[in-house]
Amino acid sequence: MTTWLITGCSTGLGRSLASAVLARGDNAVVTARDAGSVRELADAYPDTALAVALDVTDPAQVAAAAAAATSTFGGVDVLVNNAGYGYRAAVEEGDDEDVRRLFATNLFGAVAMIKAVLPGMRARRSGTIVNISSIGARVCPPGSGYYAAVKAALEGLTGSLRAEVEPLGIRAMAVEPGLFRTDFAGRSLTQSAEAIADYADTAGPRRKENDKVHGTQPGDPDKAARAMIAAATSDSPPALLVLGADAVQAYASVLDRQRAELDQWRELSTSTDFD
Repeated sequence: MTTWLITGCSTGLGRSLASAVLARGDNAVVTARDAGSVRELADAYPDTALAVALDVTDPAQVAAAAAAATSTFGGVDVLVNNAGYGYRAAVEEGDDEDVRRLFATNLFGAVAMIKAVLPGMRARRSGTIVNISSIGARVCPPGSGYYAAVKAALEGLTGSLRAEVEPLGIRAMAVEPGLFRTDFAGRSLTQSAEAIADYADTAGPRRKENDKVHGTQPGDPDKAARAMIAAATSDSPPALLVLGADAVQAYASVLDRQRAELDQWRELSTSTDFD
């Protein structure tokens, strides 16, 4: 039986994924900073679910979660790094401490979880690591520079990790969701305290008080969960899974623009080699 360890299961994509994994009969270590918020899942599946308190920025809790997965289910087959939150600010508006916390959770927390489960995966020569990114890493919207940066960093890490662990029988993939109807644009979204008037027309529309997308997002988180399971359990998981028709369209548009710009500047770009 496959055992999943999923971070950030209290709401949103993490909650939908944990529910879907358990419904298909797999084991799941379901985590949240407050274990009580996922207790309902554990109670519904007492033989296959384990609720664990996990703040991914706390090394002791990271180690304890991995140890609990091993002692209860024998190890982790699929790690899903889903815990995280959004942060909006023009680059100049960003508070240094806010940005450090963002990276501590969304990037370094994922790294800590990867390091906690990889020894067991290497010993078994099997396992899958799924890192939840965002289409924001691709489109880089104004007002989301720090969030785009942390997710782009996570994707870069995932690509190198995939090359490192694939010969060991371990797979790694990143997931880029578009807009899904979760709490991400509500409770899970933070922003800078300062708003600079000169950015009112660029970063300003994405500030929480101006953004009207919450509750109207096109993506169904339950369908996203099923898609992630299908990809993660396939014989050959993709390096990057883009989720949502909006994300696919946005990704394709970015690729088209990047290719056109590469071709436009090709002569200058290739003029820098030794003659």
